[in-house]
Amino acid sequence: MPKIGEPVLTISTYEFLKKVKMDIPESQPMPKFFEPKLPDLDIFDDEPLVALQHPRIRTLKCYWEAGWKNALDGCWIRESVAKKLYAIAEELPERWGLGIFDAWRPLSLQNELYEAACIDPKVPELLFAQPSNTPTTPPPHLTGGAVDLTFTIDDIPLAPESGFDDITSAASANFLEDTPGDARDFRRFLYWTMRSQNFIIFEHEWWHFEFGTRRWGALTGQKAKFGVSSP
Repeated sequence: MPKIGEPVLTISTYEFLKKVKMDIPESQPMPKFFEPKLPDLDIFDDEPLVALQHPRIRTLKCYWEAGWKNALDGCWIRESVAKKLYAIAEELPERWGLGIFDAWRPLSLQNELYEAACIDPKVPELLFAQPSNTPTTPPPHLTGGAVDLTFTIDDIPLAPESGFDDITSAASANFLEDTPGDARDFRRFLYWTMRSQNFIIFEHEWWHFEFGTRRWGALTGQKAKFGVSSP
C-alpha cells in the first residue's frame, strides 16, 4: 500500500531560495484560523468540472504518482475555480507559478485514503474528510471546489518546512507565524495570493484552499453552492 505523504515531489523553500538568491514578496501576517460548523447544502450549482491546464500551472498528480489504486491520471476542478487559479498564475512574479497536488477527488479515492488514515495511528483524524456522497454534505474535494497547491519557481514545487499531506502539527497554516524566515513568508504570500481570489484555507493544512464549498460558505457568510461532482 502507498504511504500517505509520499512520494515527496517538493523541494525545501529555504534550500531552493538560498541557491537561486530570490526574495519572497512581502505579505501581511496571517489571521488566526478556526474550523466552523459546516452547513448542509440547500442550493446546487451544476457548473462543470474542467481539466486544469495553464502554462504557469504544473499538475503534480501526487496520488497517481504514489500508486493509489483509485487515483486518476489528470486534474479536474470547477470551471470558475480554474479561472481563479489562471488569474492568480498570471499575476505572479516572473518565474513563479502554481503546483497542484490535488483537486477534484473521486469518492473511491477518498475512501481509500480515509481507510489508510484510519489504520495508521500516526495520521491525525482531520487529515482526510470522512467519505460521503450525501448530496447535502459532500467532502470538499468531491465537489471540485477544493484544491491542494503550492508555489513553483522555475516550475519546481516548493515546500515551506512541511510537505503535502504532512501528518505533523507543522502542516497547520499558522504553525510558522511566530518563526521569521523564508518558510513563514512563503506561507503568508501563498495565503494572501489565494485570498485575492476569495479562496479560504483549511486551518490544519497550509496547502488546502476552497471556493464554493460548505467550509467556504461558513467562513465567508456566503451560500455554499458546490455539491457532489464528476468529470
